[in-house]
Amino acid sequence: MTDPTLPPPAEPATANRRQPGIIRRVVDFPLVLIVLGLVAIILAVMLVGMIVNGLLATSHPLGVLIANCAVAAAIPFVWRDFKRWVERVPHRDFSRSGAAMELGGGLMLGAGLFALAAGLVILVGDYQISGIRAPADTQWAELLGMAIMSGVLEETLFRALIFHQLERLAGSWFALAVTSLLFGLAHLTNDGATLSAAAALVVEAGVLLGAAYMLTGRLWLAIGIHTAWNFTQGWVFSIPVSGGEPPIGLFISRSTGPDWLSGGAFGLEASLVALGVSTVAGLTLLRLAVRRGRIVPFGWLPGSAQTKL
Repeated sequence: MTDPTLPPPAEPATANRRQPGIIRRVVDFPLVLIVLGLVAIILAVMLVGMIVNGLLATSHPLGVLIANCAVAAAIPFVWRDFKRWVERVPHRDFSRSGAAMELGGGLMLGAGLFALAAGLVILVGDYQISGIRAPADTQWAELLGMAIMSGVLEETLFRALIFHQLERLAGSWFALAVTSLLFGLAHLTNDGATLSAAAALVVEAGVLLGAAYMLTGRLWLAIGIHTAWNFTQGWVFSIPVSGGEPPIGLFISRSTGPDWLSGGAFGLEASLVALGVSTVAGLTLLRLAVRRGRIVPFGWLPGSAQTKL
């Protein structure tokens, strides 16, 4: 028999916890957050680009560099607010903890991997260097700005947004497979792109950059690899970056071999040599991610359980 002098037993904490409404549950669904995130980032990039273009002479190389850096600098702030106000979860994507080491390591790794691939092609005689330009005579500003902006923007979209939400939906391996495929398909509209070039990007870039994000839970390593790879390819070796006209870089060079070795008009990243070098690096990072317990198992993790440690 209950003692009437004692206070009634406390109800479980979960009983008083307010359950999210239907709108909140819809917004929290990973595929909805992907759409909202894409809209937020693209609109922010367009707005910052319009403001910078109105203030600067972006036809000048330094103007191009400043404009691209301004867009890249705005993305972390937009992403922070999106996570805070829309997704309503903490995040570590642009955390300052470990940023210098991870970004620096990524820059060295990206430059080293591309230099290794280019060096192997030089050894077999497919890529020939006939001279070196003065840095002032190169497109260093345009190429640096493009590398920084594409590194920050694409890694935020493909890794922090799409990879993370697909990982919530169906686990790390599903997220890695889908984002790698999307990354390759996204470059099919580039000049000189072919199905084989897109397939090469799926494996070499999609897996490598996805593994870098899985390993650290932050974007700095992936951004460093992405930025340094593009800049080394375009500025140092004067090789088209994912298609287009050959840039005016440091080396005066030309390719004489078959497309499977040189990458053809798309650039060296579409070659079997770059594919092999990047795949080895990507699998190495994946192995480290597995050892550190960074793999999220299959299954949707709703609510706060989605936060990556």
